[in-house]
Amino acid sequence: MNVRIAIPEPTSTDMEYNQRSLPLYLAALQSAGATPVVVPLHERQDRVARVLASAQGILLPGSRYDVDPQRFGEDRIPTCGPADPGRTAVDELMIQDAFSLHKPILGICHGAQTLNVWCNGSLYQDLPTQLGKAVDHTPGRLVAEAHPVRLTSGTRLAALKPSDEDPEPQVNSSHHQAIHEVGAPLRIAALSPADGVVEAVELDSADHFVVAVQWHPERTYTTSSFSRAIFAAFVRAAEAWSPRRIQESVAQPAAQPLSQP
Repeated sequence: MNVRIAIPEPTSTDMEYNQRSLPLYLAALQSAGATPVVVPLHERQDRVARVLASAQGILLPGSRYDVDPQRFGEDRIPTCGPADPGRTAVDELMIQDAFSLHKPILGICHGAQTLNVWCNGSLYQDLPTQLGKAVDHTPGRLVAEAHPVRLTSGTRLAALKPSDEDPEPQVNSSHHQAIHEVGAPLRIAALSPADGVVEAVELDSADHFVVAVQWHPERTYTTSSFSRAIFAAFVRAAEAWSPRRIQESVAQPAAQPLSQP
């Protein structure tokens, strides 16, 4: 397995959560043919950068912490939970690296929310408070089929759904935050049909794999062909990745004097 996928520790403080959740991501990546490379959240930026330099793709996992609403220009409401600055800092380094070098990205739950905010989107800080309870999005990790998702026709994600899956596949659900305004470079790839909550987004690009889902396909990897297809497509994209060349016209703009920044 020579395809290396960088994945941060899910949290910087909750080791019990990390020990419970991280092995599922690692097992799914390994089963799909990749070598996962765990990025510690307490390393210096230069060491994180060295790890990322060896990876062909990044996976942004879930977390038990919330996204800080200040990152999308809102005051915190009482039902918004604490953030994890250590995870946030590493996520931002990883996303910047992936977009700069065109590396594939797979975002899951908290990772999808972080990606959307990095792309200048916003979140619901707490779904029950701000949107009501048409759908229970927090049944937890032990419920494999919490509600269906409606895939957007023509998207990369919709094309990944195997023919043996239902037209609106059932997914698990363990979140109280969700995407509100979708970041400008992204498009909606799936919705919850009962309440319209965004369940997946992706980059509208044929040659850059960026897919982020609100559910946890790593939890159902062994039982769901759709979950396996998501990981397989991500690993294939990482396997095909090669660094993009910076065009000379971009690297050296002729109109700019050398003395200017």
